[in-house]
Amino acid sequence: MWGHQKLNNFGKVASSIFGLTLLLCFGAENMLQAQNSDLAVMPLPAHWQRGAGAFVVDRSIGVEFEGYTEPRLERARERFLERLSGETGILIWPTMGNKPKIFIHTKGASAEVQKLGEDESYHLKVTPDEVQLDAPNPLGVLRGLQTLLQLVQITPDGFVVPAVEIEDGPRFPWRGLMIDSGRHFMPLEVIKRSLNGMEAVKLNVFHWHLSEDQGFRVESLKHPLLTKDGSDGLYYTQAQIREVIAYARDRGIRVIPEFDMPCHTTAWFASYPQLASGKGPYHIMREWGVADSGMDPTRESTYVFLDSFIAEMAALFPDAYFHIGGDECNGKEWDANVAIQNFKREHKMKDNAELQAYFTARVQKIVAKHGKIMEGWDEVLQPGTPKDVVIQSWRGQESLATAARGGYRGLLSFGYYIDLNQPASQHYAVDPLGAGAATLSAAEKTRILGGEATMWAEYVTPENIDSRIWPRTAAIAERLWSPQDVRDVESMYYRMAVVSEKLEYLGIQPRAVTRRMLRRMTGLEDPAELMVLASVVQPPEGYERGTYGNDDSLMPLNRLIDAVPPESEAARQFMLIAKRIATGSASEEDWKQARQSLKLWRDNDAQLQPILLRSKLTVELIPLSTNLRQVAEMGLKALDQLQSRRAMTEAERGEALAFLKKSEKPQAVLVNMIVPAVEVLVQAIQK
Repeated sequence: MWGHQKLNNFGKVASSIFGLTLLLCFGAENMLQAQNSDLAVMPLPAHWQRGAGAFVVDRSIGVEFEGYTEPRLERARERFLERLSGETGILIWPTMGNKPKIFIHTKGASAEVQKLGEDESYHLKVTPDEVQLDAPNPLGVLRGLQTLLQLVQITPDGFVVPAVEIEDGPRFPWRGLMIDSGRHFMPLEVIKRSLNGMEAVKLNVFHWHLSEDQGFRVESLKHPLLTKDGSDGLYYTQAQIREVIAYARDRGIRVIPEFDMPCHTTAWFASYPQLASGKGPYHIMREWGVADSGMDPTRESTYVFLDSFIAEMAALFPDAYFHIGGDECNGKEWDANVAIQNFKREHKMKDNAELQAYFTARVQKIVAKHGKIMEGWDEVLQPGTPKDVVIQSWRGQESLATAARGGYRGLLSFGYYIDLNQPASQHYAVDPLGAGAATLSAAEKTRILGGEATMWAEYVTPENIDSRIWPRTAAIAERLWSPQDVRDVESMYYRMAVVSEKLEYLGIQPRAVTRRMLRRMTGLEDPAELMVLASVVQPPEGYERGTYGNDDSLMPLNRLIDAVPPESEAARQFMLIAKRIATGSASEEDWKQARQSLKLWRDNDAQLQPILLRSKLTVELIPLSTNLRQVAEMGLKALDQLQSRRAMTEAERGEALAFLKKSEKPQAVLVNMIVPAVEVLVQAIQK
């Protein structure tokens, strides 16, 4: 039964992406063989063993708590049953008075304010007759319920949970997602939706980036001008902040605020220019990049203001940790300020790094005074930095290891920048204890707390942010939760696709957003031809997009580059087939799928070109569509030569590879992702 179930799930996932079953069902047989021993859950549990049979999900299910209970657990039961009902279509209500079949035993309470390192383990046993979930505290219950929901499958016998016994707990205590609300403001519904997704994949820290050059986003009662002049009217009230904190706590998620200082602070200066090192005038920054402005670290009035501000925010955010940013100070305003230069000479500071270290030390004392532990990016680590400061590393494992050797706790964000449009496999390969950190001693490794995915918001809006965060963040969540030896990439992609489907029941619907954006771009109810193109292109990786124009915070993000996912699943699957063909291990179905897909991409151009002329949002895609046709034609020619075993001259090969090299370059700031696979086919042709 299990093999059939995997086939059903895979077909469901494949058929739903852009509605183009043909594009995404490559290599299903091979994938099913590779995944034959996996649970279709993410993160993969630490220990698990299948049993015989399955637990049937029907409307008679009741959930009973044993041992410790609290209102948060009651709300978790309501969410669990509501989600189960939504996924199965079976009407199940907490008040139906059903006979208990799911028993949850909680030993005791968790901390009133969630703490770093609390026990999140659970034991889940599913038999055909009942489900037993045991946990030390409500956090473990929350994690176990998410695993149980992910296990629900459709079979010929209806919805079931396979019989299984799971002993599970996280590898790292700090597993986070950072969302930048400073550059582009993210409404409350986006934040709550993201918290729902975090709960589903067992992330436990929401790092909320709340101030930037482009906007200050939290109401301050002590300093009201921060939002009056520095937010464009887009900010969270303190009541809304408390609402989010309570919402997150219900889901076992800590909320850590970040107020970046002493740089990335232009929006502060729009309201309070006396904090700045320069003469101004200051306005909310519209362009992207590193601003020259920065707080004046030499004036006592700066610290008086920050003392008042941090006191207010420390009271608003209950978590023990308080992030002060500290990154990307270029020091140009400091260099141009005579008083600051005199201060540096008087205090024998040789450079701006020492000046920033002085500022950081002063701020750390303020943060500690108000009962918080300071957190900051790599730059806050300087000689003399207090040992309780937590270092968040964007520079890499070696930088993180340096902090750990120095006695500092830290977490990794390098490799987890989900705004950079990197494939899930690339994020999955990065480990907080990999590379330079792998050489740490056992004691030093305990200082590595985990990591965070980072969603910087230059190129996301409330409309498309879901497609940038999900589902790739699930791969990062697995890296931080599951054992280090869980590394099978194809297993990860299979399970990520299944989990992505389930995230839709939480309102996270990146595919629906893509379809809606494509309809808007074309004015067509069914923009199928544009969907074909969209399914095999993706934005360039890294910061390349910023080199194509003077983008700013007011620029509409409504082009194809904003609509497509960061990773083309169709192209990824096509590459797997191309490699099998090139190595001689392809099946007849592989050859058939490769040819049908290349024909689809070739023939789509003639149908799409007239549509692209309808809008200035799509006319830029004309060369890209032409390029897809040309590359597909070359792919078909390569298949013909490989099947007929016809050789290719060196001149022909050179000409083909030169064309493919040219085709790799972005057009309309989008990359044609079938190019590398066609190159694999060309290279495989005999000389």
